[in-house]
Amino acid sequence: MTKLSVLLPTRNRLEYLRFAIATVLQQDSPEWEIVIADNASEQDIGSYVSELDDPRILYRRSDDFLPVTENWNRALAMATGDFVLMLGDDDGLLPGYVRRIAELIEMFNEPELIYTGALLFTYPGVAPAHPAGFLASESYASFLRGRNAPFVLAPAAARKMVEHAMHFRLRYGFNMQFGVVSRVLIERLAPHGPFFQGAFPDYYAMNVCFLNARRIAADPEHRVVIGVTPKSYGFYHAHMREAEGRQFLDAAREPAPPGTNINVGWLSAIEAIEREYGAQFGLRADHRRYRLLQALNVYERYRFGDDVDDDELARMNSALGPVERTVIRVASAAAARATPALPARVRRALTHEFRRSVRQYPVWSPPRIEGGYANMLELFAAAQAGDVLLAAPRGGVSGATAD
Repeated sequence: MTKLSVLLPTRNRLEYLRFAIATVLQQDSPEWEIVIADNASEQDIGSYVSELDDPRILYRRSDDFLPVTENWNRALAMATGDFVLMLGDDDGLLPGYVRRIAELIEMFNEPELIYTGALLFTYPGVAPAHPAGFLASESYASFLRGRNAPFVLAPAAARKMVEHAMHFRLRYGFNMQFGVVSRVLIERLAPHGPFFQGAFPDYYAMNVCFLNARRIAADPEHRVVIGVTPKSYGFYHAHMREAEGRQFLDAAREPAPPGTNINVGWLSAIEAIEREYGAQFGLRADHRRYRLLQALNVYERYRFGDDVDDDELARMNSALGPVERTVIRVASAAAARATPALPARVRRALTHEFRRSVRQYPVWSPPRIEGGYANMLELFAAAQAGDVLLAAPRGGVSGATAD
């Protein structure tokens, strides 16, 4: 029987970890193990695991606080399964996940990567515009649009996804929760260094899997839930608390590069991809577009916000070339003159349209369930009872792109 290793790195988030564990314990297939890599928590997570008294749960605590990427690799090294899923300690599986993955492995003759649809669940108090929390589809990958059944993703289509990523265009989800990776693929990638690399280890690993997997099976149905809590990186990003987000990831100790942490971590991933696979696949990290996106972020916050100091603005200007600096300054000044007289609603709409024009992220406006669930376990129970959550999108989302 094929065994699935569910990796659960954690640090001081037992209140959410217990829900993630519960969604695995309640699966209707027993062919799994949970690997908990405790990153020097002050909470007594070890005692909680001992109380569960399940030999399929492996637990190990580090004595010292480790960077996120190092702890992820530590979890992977503990795993013994034939296939591996990285699950955040605030995430969860939906009912039937383990059984369905086993079916897909058999259906597609042991693919090296299985990519599934996912739900996004924000806990109450995370998203400023949704204080009661919400549930929505996160299955925005362009190759899932319009699909009704599992299928094999063509190698050329998979490589195209990575090419977009090298140019800071998100056309599928990099979160590891989307993917189940075979041990065969993990071992084949070992000569290129650790499986997880960079400040954003999932951005690196998922794209490397898409480059190298000899067969990728894709399932458009929602199979897993990506959670965002007040103790997750997504919370800091939603509230534009960049410095705290970097500290959460234990990023480099030198002064933060100007712009958003998302692009800084993204750059570290694609630079590592270029270093390890650039010559083989003809890939290069797009540094010019990186500078453009970071400059747009800094100037937008400078003109319309209050969290950009003179030092960040100066460092951003010094990173730009003369032509880039002039273009950004002129565009920013024109926007600053034109928009203050407009109603706030119109300014927000214009900002949204401008961000769309940059095409860093896909247009994705799925329906939401507002405030329907207090935690991950409530959501799991609702799904187990057969309550309708959200159907997987079948296409037709306004503005959806497939490039």
